[in-house]
Amino acid sequence: MATKRLLLLVILLLETLLLASCEGVTAPTSNSESGSPGGSPRIDDAGEQVPVSGGSYTRVLPAELQTMLKDEAFMLVNTHIPFEGNIPGTHLSIPYNEIDQNLKKLPADKNARIVLYCRIGPMSAEAAETLVGLGYTNVWDLEGGMIAWQEAGLPLEGVS
Repeated sequence: MATKRLLLLVILLLETLLLASCEGVTAPTSNSESGSPGGSPRIDDAGEQVPVSGGSYTRVLPAELQTMLKDEAFMLVNTHIPFEGNIPGTHLSIPYNEIDQNLKKLPADKNARIVLYCRIGPMSAEAAETLVGLGYTNVWDLEGGMIAWQEAGLPLEGVS
């Protein structure tokens, strides 16, 4: 368990350094070169697929989620307990370990995009795996959670 935490901490540190070194730089994407409308990248090409039992979910970086919040319609769900703030635009707070008991709050369409986050990542990853196991096909998870979001210079709401 300590090894996993250390590995996660190292990954987050490297991610933070990478984000800091790329601040203000926009990487080209294959879609902007292939003529998507307005030359802007399609968010469907963002993220990394994470295989889990029953399918997969998409792990997304803070910058990718920031783009999604501007252009895409989806449900944004905070799964962290106890409450420590929200990313602006959050629709619901559902504890990660109660996600399966709150399906009525989520879209009935199991193909609807749902983006999850927590404070640092493990709670929302567990919730994402649960949703995939329940047949949801368009589940996304913010890598590094609210900590990575803040480290990318992005705001939180409801934080004292």
